[in-house]
Amino acid sequence: MYEQFRQPPSVVELPEPTVPPDGVVLRVEATGLCRSDWHGWQGHDSDITPPHVPGHELAGRIVEVGPLVRQWQVGQRVAVPFICACGSCAQCRTGNQQVCTSQLQPGFNYWGSFAEYVAIPFAEVNLVALPDEISFDTAAALGCRFATSFRAVTAVAKPRPGEWLAVFGCGGIGLSAVMIAAAAGARVIAVDRQPAALELAGRHGAEQTLLSDDQVGDRIRELTGGGVEVTIDAIGAESVVQSCLGVLRPRGRHVQVGVLPEPVRLDLSAFVFRELNMLASHGLAGHEYPRLLELVGSARLRPDQLITSTIGLAEVPDALTAMSSASPTGITMIRPGQG
Repeated sequence: MYEQFRQPPSVVELPEPTVPPDGVVLRVEATGLCRSDWHGWQGHDSDITPPHVPGHELAGRIVEVGPLVRQWQVGQRVAVPFICACGSCAQCRTGNQQVCTSQLQPGFNYWGSFAEYVAIPFAEVNLVALPDEISFDTAAALGCRFATSFRAVTAVAKPRPGEWLAVFGCGGIGLSAVMIAAAAGARVIAVDRQPAALELAGRHGAEQTLLSDDQVGDRIRELTGGGVEVTIDAIGAESVVQSCLGVLRPRGRHVQVGVLPEPVRLDLSAFVFRELNMLASHGLAGHEYPRLLELVGSARLRPDQLITSTIGLAEVPDALTAMSSASPTGITMIRPGQG
């Protein structure tokens, strides 16, 4: 928990959460440490009012069921989309729960999963049953970054086999996008400032890995004979957006996944003259998870290979604070029962 934005968080004893009438309480078996958690701690999210418990990428076991829940039982293993959709608004009725207008997000709208227990609302809509062969760590890795990238690549960017696709930023979202795009047959270029992140990207499907600098755009255009068909901003910064747009060939598609804390200036004339497409992607609806879990279960996608560190709750304050100076390579997984 942190008592104030940007103040050191600490491990504290709190009452167990109350089960919502339409929800469940989970024992958290694994939860990911995400850059979004850091943004929340920095005060970049207007939904958060300290004191606050972060954490939104999670998997666990049901320990309590609300009186309105019929589909789920105590003891079941489940994963949870970080967007807990209401199931009844206009967007939910059309299957677009990832942009539910009444959504609740653990770790943002209410206390999250950096804890031994967490409450999950709208259980009938949001819980995803876990096959026995998929571990809690793997399922938690899907919760935000991998699932977000899955939709961004397969449902929004829709790369065709052989198309060039450049991913800017090789943290958890970027590495996930690299793996998923490569599996879809795209020719992936990974761009990052950290050699270690690029080494991981090369191991998981990137055909080319490039250090981010002032000449990276020229190198991408040279490598691809004029530019790429698809770019993905997996960081969230105006300079990255401009780099992405600069390396798109005419009629190219840019997908914005990284959250931008400040407004971005765009040259809309360039969009007209080059017929560029500006797209965005936010999370993955719960009903889309079975398709993703099938690919994970068949080992066509391996999110578990992106987990580079496993820690307990006692180590979270230092790990969250360290993100102010550098992002960890790969995905850091928290096991609340560890240690």
